[in-house]
Amino acid sequence: MANYDVLKVDGSKAGSIELNDNVFGIEPNQHVLFEAINLQRASLRQGTHSVKNRSAVRGGGRKPWKQKGTGRARQGTIRAPQWRGGGIVFGPTPRSYSYKMPKKMRRLALRSALSAKVRDNEFTVLDALTFNAPKTKEFKSMATTLELPKKVLFVIDAEDINVFLSARNIPGVTVVTASGLNVLDIVHANQVVMTQAAVQKVEEVLG
Repeated sequence: MANYDVLKVDGSKAGSIELNDNVFGIEPNQHVLFEAINLQRASLRQGTHSVKNRSAVRGGGRKPWKQKGTGRARQGTIRAPQWRGGGIVFGPTPRSYSYKMPKKMRRLALRSALSAKVRDNEFTVLDALTFNAPKTKEFKSMATTLELPKKVLFVIDAEDINVFLSARNIPGVTVVTASGLNVLDIVHANQVVMTQAAVQKVEEVLG
């Protein structure tokens, strides 16, 4: 197990923590990471695209001309696909793009993403992250003191409305709980900041 410094919000050292190598020290599986990111991005798609087929477009109830004797091709409706204003053939219809991945693969993807952040020195452990009231200014001041980049993922052990509200209006900052930790947020962030209690919860589940 690797020792990792635990920092306070003012940047001073509060101690150290032993990270579980089974969660934070494995060789990242790039293929599983790729599959997990694709799964999340597919699940985020709304899938509300829609077109009208020949039964849904307006008009075309009357046969435009008689079947025989005109010399023209036979037509049953002016809303057939080959007509201007006609229905669309094989167009997109509302659907869900989400699909499932085996639990072991999902957990491997999380472990791979966390291990990659630790390996690249893009991982920070805080002793605690609490606010007495929603204070965006204090949150920004803390991020500046810790010299964090613009895109940061904060992981806390349980829901804290003051923390969520303090970070809500800061561009590039995302706050999630340990139970809501996901691969897309981890990979998208330039730095992952996790509280000590959140580390223990993640290790309980993934270790």
